[in-house]
Amino acid sequence: MIRIVIAEDQRMLLGALGSLLSLEDDMEVVGKASNGEEAVALARQHHPDVCIMDIEMPLKTGLEAAEELEELDCKVIILTTFARSGYFQRALKAKVSGYLLKDSPSEELASSIRSIMQGRRIYAPELVDDVYAEENPLTEREKEVLQLVADGKNTKEIAEELSLKTGTVRNYISTILDKLEVKNRIEAITRFKEKGWFK
Repeated sequence: MIRIVIAEDQRMLLGALGSLLSLEDDMEVVGKASNGEEAVALARQHHPDVCIMDIEMPLKTGLEAAEELEELDCKVIILTTFARSGYFQRALKAKVSGYLLKDSPSEELASSIRSIMQGRRIYAPELVDDVYAEENPLTEREKEVLQLVADGKNTKEIAEELSLKTGTVRNYISTILDKLEVKNRIEAITRFKEKGWFK
């Protein structure tokens, strides 16, 4: 019997997924969580074979939970509406076994779980194409600067925090805007978020 924990913050979807998987002869849903924190607690408590997680959930995202569950012998499948290459890359780093999109046919989920239990990894094909097509263009330092901009810090505060001159910070910001092909800081933050590149 494949023991499963499901984490999904939309109650109706959580119930539907639970019912759907319980219909499978070889699967048992042992826990349902409405956020990433609950998912980790349930996984520690029930030691499931598989944990199915949404990404954007309160208290802890599915990716943060997946990173925590690396130490448990539990395979993680991300099930999300977000086909973002940044999220996918982070999921790969957390060694998730599957990354599926919610608009996939429902029978695909059960067959993916079985394949993953046999040691395979299943990733939505459109994401795999995206990852190879698009790498994050910013250097580590540029990412740091943009993260501080996103935190609401101004040029002077960023300069102080990173021990740089304000002119240097301005140069970084102008390079970031060029690389992301945007006109201002707000657009840069939005573009970076859309790609799922923020940590």
